[in-house]
Amino acid sequence: MSLSRLSYKLAVSFTFSLLLFTQACSAKTVQDNDAVKVRQAIQANLETQLYQLPPRVQGHYGIRLYRMTGDDKYANAALVDLYAVTESQAFYACQLDKPGFVEQEAKAAISLLGNGPRAKARKKALQPFPEFIFYTDVLLRFSSRIDEFGLEGPCHDKLIKALKATDLQHGLTDKAMIESWAAQLINYAYWAKQMGVGDYINDYKQAFNQVYPASRDKSLKKSQYRNKIYGMTHFIFAASEYYQHQVDPKEFAWILDYFEANIDRILKDATDDIIAEVGISFHLAGLSDNPVVKKTQAHIINAFDKRENIIPSPKGNPDLALGEHRNVLAMMLLNWPDKLYQGPYLHRLKATKEYLPKQVTQKP
Repeated sequence: MSLSRLSYKLAVSFTFSLLLFTQACSAKTVQDNDAVKVRQAIQANLETQLYQLPPRVQGHYGIRLYRMTGDDKYANAALVDLYAVTESQAFYACQLDKPGFVEQEAKAAISLLGNGPRAKARKKALQPFPEFIFYTDVLLRFSSRIDEFGLEGPCHDKLIKALKATDLQHGLTDKAMIESWAAQLINYAYWAKQMGVGDYINDYKQAFNQVYPASRDKSLKKSQYRNKIYGMTHFIFAASEYYQHQVDPKEFAWILDYFEANIDRILKDATDDIIAEVGISFHLAGLSDNPVVKKTQAHIINAFDKRENIIPSPKGNPDLALGEHRNVLAMMLLNWPDKLYQGPYLHRLKATKEYLPKQVTQKP
């Protein structure tokens, strides 16, 4: 081959490679710009109307934005949540020794689950141990949130004593329970360890993997597949204490590797909430450059409704109170920070320390 012909081929090859590289960079720039626009639009929409949302929803948003930014301006939204959970813990924990109280409140909690297919499955799963929901979704939920703020709530000792006396293992490892609310159960397992009332994490992990082995994937209906993926993301979320610090990617390689290998099905069958959580799982593991993150970001950007400035529900509902969870996850996925912040420790912050509920005390 003549030198001139070889030079021509090399020039053509170089030009083609440069074109592909330029196109890839251009596509990345477009997606990055879209990510900024979508995140900013959602944030402006939520924060303009934040005071209109229920207290726990305001708190959910403020806590996450504080952990993403460390900005004290979100502390008062967390304080609103603290008032709500403190009042609830006072009601439930301080009446634990009242005859019939736990049974009565467990029935009340079950009745609030609703009447849809998922609610019916959960009610059926709870039949062998109906009080499980009281100890986990009530006592552990409220006390763990107060604990995250560096505080103890009312009747704390009574609450801890009751939780230590309750064996949660059967409810946490039951097949029907796992198939009904996998993500919630891993939350409960981590909250129990956080509060020092029992370590059920490994038992739950073993039970979860027995219920959802990879070999079962092909036979899983969409709802069960979503439950599996949702549960897997919450192993990582709970281990991070809900976005307060990164997790060890080696410890959760069994989850991250699965997500990477099955991302196509996840994008096809999961909801926007779950898809955002899959991407955030890689952020939390320090793997923000993994291709799964870009794929989930692209999906979330595409799900954004420009007219409503929100990512609506699967049925198209743009309601902010119902959609805050989905949309704050989208914000986090699209704009992950270099540093995460613990707390907020409301008793230390100038904006909140003088306004704490009288029923809380600083943790020893």
